[in-house]
Amino acid sequence: QVQLVESGGGLVQPGGSLTLSCAASGFTFGSYAMSWYRQAPGKERELVARITSVGGGTNYADSVKGRFTISRDNAKNTVLLQMNSLKPNDTAMYYCNAFRRAILAVPARDYWGQGTQVTVSS
Repeated sequence: QVQLVESGGGLVQPGGSLTLSCAASGFTFGSYAMSWYRQAPGKERELVARITSVGGGTNYADSVKGRFTISRDNAKNTVLLQMNSLKPNDTAMYYCNAFRRAILAVPARDYWGQGTQVTVSS
């Protein structure tokens, strides 16, 4: 059974930091690109950060570059999102995503966690 379990969300003041964690199980974690998405009320879900399955290449939304860092530990099946200098408009539900492209006859796989709420407010 595939599971992505996020943790680490909460209430933080502007300028503060949080680290989100996503614990994965039920699939070959090292073969999947891992991402964090977020969705604020009334807005579409957007990609925050992604880390590749091989090589650990990363990319970030422009709005979080220089403030957020994504990392993964393939031995522990975990992906982290370190968030610094948080702003009120970072407030959203944050979701962990695992994605693997189609390989030959095996279709693509796309898994989601339930989300963890991050609220940035004074």
